[in-house]
Amino acid sequence: MRTILDTKELIQLYKKGYFPMAKSANSVEIHFFKPQKRFIIPIFSFHLPRKLFSEYKKNKFTFCINTQFETVIQNCSIPRKINNETWINETIKETYLQLNLEGQAHSIECFYKNKLVAGLYGVHIGSCFFGESMFNNMTNTSKLTLLYLIALLANNKFTLLDSQFYNPHLLQFGAYEINDDEYQQYLHKGINKQISFPQELNFQKSVSILQSLSQRS
Repeated sequence: MRTILDTKELIQLYKKGYFPMAKSANSVEIHFFKPQKRFIIPIFSFHLPRKLFSEYKKNKFTFCINTQFETVIQNCSIPRKINNETWINETIKETYLQLNLEGQAHSIECFYKNKLVAGLYGVHIGSCFFGESMFNNMTNTSKLTLLYLIALLANNKFTLLDSQFYNPHLLQFGAYEINDDEYQQYLHKGINKQISFPQELNFQKSVSILQSLSQRS
């Protein structure tokens, strides 16, 4: 039986600072979280790692938007290590597939020689992007995909990139924790803006944007 969350109610919960997670892939229950500390990546003052940017500029990879959303979320649901659980169960998958159809959830795909090697997905409301999960099958490709996302968000004047929980791997981008009161201020300012999620960004333009942002930070 196909189980799906009410997407309208889910978007309203995002607007209040909540997001859903399952306990495991086989769990039928969905829990909603509203952490007292939120981990965000500052779009316009993020840190651009030099070696990573050098790799990005080689233009070995192709980045696309919303071309393989279902494949991205499926890959994100695969546990990274033996005996590790995933918080993405079938209900989460079905719900976010529906959100993608409704234009509220989006994926960024990274291809190498026409093969999908990394991707991420998240929810878009106003000028806010709530990053849900990412995966990679080649070294550093999820980080390169994140660079493309940041360029995309900056180019379209997004104001919040929410990474939800603390993640030490994102510290290299200047990510930091804020308390819920400060997060709510960002949230309330962003959700009421009318910004469409872009469907393309020229690679060379993304390089220029990232270069410009790195000079600000």
